[in-house]
Amino acid sequence: MSIRPERRPVAPKVVEEAVVAVTEPRALTHRIALLFSPARHWLLLMLALLPGFSLFATVLPEDRADIMYHRYDGGGVEVDGPSILVRKSVMDTVSLSANYYVDSISSASVDVVSTASPYTEERTESSLSMDYLHNKTLMSLALTKSDESDYLSETGSFSISHDMFGDLTTVSLGYSVGNDDISRNGDADFGDQIKRQNYRLSLSQILTRNTILGVGWETITDEGFLNNPYRSYRYLDPLAGDGYSYLPEVYPRTRTSNALALRLKYYLPYRAALSSEYRYFNDTWGIDANNFELAYTHPFREKWIFDIRYRYYTQEGADFYSDLFSRRAPQTYLARDKELSSFQSHTLGLAMSYEIKPGFLQFVDRGTLNLAYDYIYFDYDDFRDLTRGGVVGEEPFYSFSANVIKAYVSIWY
Repeated sequence: MSIRPERRPVAPKVVEEAVVAVTEPRALTHRIALLFSPARHWLLLMLALLPGFSLFATVLPEDRADIMYHRYDGGGVEVDGPSILVRKSVMDTVSLSANYYVDSISSASVDVVSTASPYTEERTESSLSMDYLHNKTLMSLALTKSDESDYLSETGSFSISHDMFGDLTTVSLGYSVGNDDISRNGDADFGDQIKRQNYRLSLSQILTRNTILGVGWETITDEGFLNNPYRSYRYLDPLAGDGYSYLPEVYPRTRTSNALALRLKYYLPYRAALSSEYRYFNDTWGIDANNFELAYTHPFREKWIFDIRYRYYTQEGADFYSDLFSRRAPQTYLARDKELSSFQSHTLGLAMSYEIKPGFLQFVDRGTLNLAYDYIYFDYDDFRDLTRGGVVGEEPFYSFSANVIKAYVSIWY
């Protein structure tokens, strides 16, 4: 049986999964405190960047269905699977939606190759939500369940948005609570839990006829078993053949993180748009992260829309992280998870959308065919690649690239 040093905890959708990390991947998602693996993090980011953060006035969501296929390939990790979302209004005040999401994961990452054997697994996620619109106030309730062989997550969330000042300003509040049950494959005696709470506040403001500003704040509190039950830290051991040995990681049982997001969108005269975003993240573990993003959207003729974006992310590592500790148990908390280290990433993204009007389906108003591609490069400052050999503590620093593809069909009815 494979022992997996990597795990991808599930976050209350969608953070992740969100502002953090965003890297990456603690999602879609504790997925994307989010810092589980780059794969999860980025797939989540593609779906949403900050829960409850809207640049548009409060309205009831349109009746719509989406069928998506996603794939992540990078660093020895492959993640792919489908997602189906259906949303339908009831009268003029209620909208119901259901989502089903599947991840098939195959991992032979640098962590796995160094300390264990490759593995495969599948995660399924299902969610139900309801939106209720009363005058200029929109209230939303959602329940999400995520299940894999050694991790079960259940999350409930509530949010409320209200338009004011002539619909030029929208204020949103949100709260989520989640309970996760953790087990370990091959160890029937191990079991633990995590409780997560998420608080969100956002404001969107129309500044001019062409400019929209958005500000979002998010606080997440985690309590319980917050580390990976399969992962180990590395320490110098003169008695070992390689000069070092491994022991299970030890994390604090509490974590509080805060994230601030600023977004600005400017609409150009020829229907195009420029977007910019800055996000700052910090937590009680000592992680500080900054994220900058620029994007341009361009329509072509009547049916095509093209997008291009560039994203730069940089992170300072956790206080208790080290690639190689000087001895066995030199401090209370010890971690070697590369997502808690110092690193940078660059992302170049391209997307296109084509509008269709299928006349043979009378109940369909319109639809779109969509394709998105991201190229991501990760460069770690203090996590070493043990697969390349070298003097202990002087191995080459790790870096890798990843490709992310998302293809989906949307129909409005």
